Amino acid sequence: MHDKQALFERAAEVKAELLSRIESSLSYLLPNGTFHGGKFYVGNIRGDRGKSLVVEIRGEKAGLWVDFATSDGGDIFDLWRDVTGKTKFLDTIEDIEQWLGRSTFQPNQLEYLNKSEIHWDYHDENNQVIAKIYRYYDAAGRKRYSCFNVKNSSSTAPEPRPLYNIPGIIKSDKIVFVEGEKCAESLINKGITATTTMFGANSPIEKTDWTLLKGKHIIIWPDNDEAGNKYAKNAEKKLLELGVASLVTLKIPQDKPKTWDAADCIQEGIDVEKFLATTIRIPCRKNVTFFLADQYLNEKSSGPGDIIEPRVLTPGGLLVFGGAPKVGKSDFLISWLTYMAAGKSFLSMSPTKPLRILYLQTEVGYFYMCERMKQLKLDPEVRKLVSCNLAITPQTRLLLNEDGIKDIVTEAEKIFDPSTVDVIAIDPLRNIFDADEHGSENDNNAMIFFLQERVEKLRSLINPDAGVILVHHTKKMPKKLLEEDPFQSFSGASSLRGFYTTGMVMFRPDEKNSNRQLIFELRNGHSISPKCVDKVNDHWYEIDPESHRLVNKDYGEKLDAERSRRYDIILDLICAEGRKGHAYTINQFCQAFENKEGLGSTHSIRDRLDVLATKGYVKFNKEGKNAARNKYGVLCVEGMEFGEKIFDPEKNKKVTVYHRLLPTHYKSPHYGSVIPVENPNTWVYHN
Repeated sequence: MHDKQALFERAAEVKAELLSRIESSLSYLLPNGTFHGGKFYVGNIRGDRGKSLVVEIRGEKAGLWVDFATSDGGDIFDLWRDVTGKTKFLDTIEDIEQWLGRSTFQPNQLEYLNKSEIHWDYHDENNQVIAKIYRYYDAAGRKRYSCFNVKNSSSTAPEPRPLYNIPGIIKSDKIVFVEGEKCAESLINKGITATTTMFGANSPIEKTDWTLLKGKHIIIWPDNDEAGNKYAKNAEKKLLELGVASLVTLKIPQDKPKTWDAADCIQEGIDVEKFLATTIRIPCRKNVTFFLADQYLNEKSSGPGDIIEPRVLTPGGLLVFGGAPKVGKSDFLISWLTYMAAGKSFLSMSPTKPLRILYLQTEVGYFYMCERMKQLKLDPEVRKLVSCNLAITPQTRLLLNEDGIKDIVTEAEKIFDPSTVDVIAIDPLRNIFDADEHGSENDNNAMIFFLQERVEKLRSLINPDAGVILVHHTKKMPKKLLEEDPFQSFSGASSLRGFYTTGMVMFRPDEKNSNRQLIFELRNGHSISPKCVDKVNDHWYEIDPESHRLVNKDYGEKLDAERSRRYDIILDLICAEGRKGHAYTINQFCQAFENKEGLGSTHSIRDRLDVLATKGYVKFNKEGKNAARNKYGVLCVEGMEFGEKIFDPEKNKKVTVYHRLLPTHYKSPHYGSVIPVENPNTWVYHN
């Protein structure tokens, strides 16, 4: 009778404290639930999203709940029991006590616990022990944990509760967050900085001091069970609120047994560093964040630079490159990636450096890929850079599912340090598409699942800042619809268009002609003019578009107007003459246009050129025989293209192709001397 009375009083105290913290306890038990109008809503006892299960959180009925789908219900103890899977009332009470931080440690246990070999020390910033956690077994053989507060020699946990391994956290930027001191210590012994909260999965989030993890890169490694997942979700929510540099949660492989954890991983002899590097990571992000306009207006940083200029591919961006079968997408992509890997401009698309590229292609066999690469006829300098920066798969048959992602990452690590990869190219989407049971590529939900859970996971495992190029087929469309919006031609789900940062479509305006047209859609930058391109003598060139502007005519005319040199007719002339294949030194230009186009004498033209050069509107190219003999070289303006006629054996006639003419030197606005430019792809003005 005495034991029952003691248990009744104990339960009453626990219930009162639990109800005083009902909102935090419900968030801990069922993190997917929501609060509204004095009630807590969740889908069911398993914690799914929904509103079938309702808990009262105010007044005399606080803690009472009912699941309208099953008619189950009860008080807060019943809810705790059903959610945690406890079968005995005493086990439920003790589990709640542990979450509340009501230690069952008794003073007369101190001598026994101090003799125990199973305990973990919590240290402060000065490496001084502030608390000890003991693991022991009670008379019934059940595993228990108790805390001894070193500072005040009591059985109460410190307030606030410290994280485990504080000295290690201070020294490291990368932390693995686990459940329990045993797992943390197992990783620490392998040289990996790890931490946990006091009492693990039963730890009240709000009672722990998390501040030392602010600004760190965190990997959450949950135990492989429901309690572990719940612990990970609660930690994820707190860390996102805190503000960490990055946060991911490991997805435990399906072949691992229930309750499998970091300590089990090491005990099995698995290379834990490799496991951390290759296991799928689920990025954790806030659903929404607001910034005041003041922050945007006063931001001093210009943000990350482009991977491929101008804004064709940006860090973390997705470029979808579409075209009909046999239009030449793969051939074009091989050439494009080759030049990007060499750091060379390709059809006015310029990398900011020689790019390190992983090209996952599924259609071209090994020996045929050898032929295509050799056809490029690379010069020695380009070949040297390409050889060590571009990695290509021969014809590959795999799906981009969890196993496929793991295989790709494992193979990629044999070639490159993943953190150095700039571009991941996948060709084509259709051959590697996998959305599990969500549907095919024609289903919007399936496409979003594929992009978020497959493509984004692959990127996050290799390099979260890498750009992704995804090659995709286009569907047949009536010519009129194609003219109005080429980007509606992407095959499959329309949700794809809302996900990418850059769209690129290649097509033949005239099936009888080998010319292709490239149309761009940029989300992160200004519009790019459509390009008319063709492959001549195994090289891709931009062809004179005037006679081939069959699609997007109005759009093309608008861009032509935007490209007009508003500042001076001289700039227009230099640009127009360049497209005709004429480049001028200063003296040649003055003599050629004296008293023409309203420019006046050679002296007035020279004076105007001097002003334009000082302001940076005119620069100089000193490459080539004509330019090299002159002090300044030939005149060059931003976006200038140099036309050249070459013979096309397929058409049996000469065609005009265009190359970008980039500056090599500029006039110093301060000293008047001619100085080499630092980056020819970035045009700097000196107004």
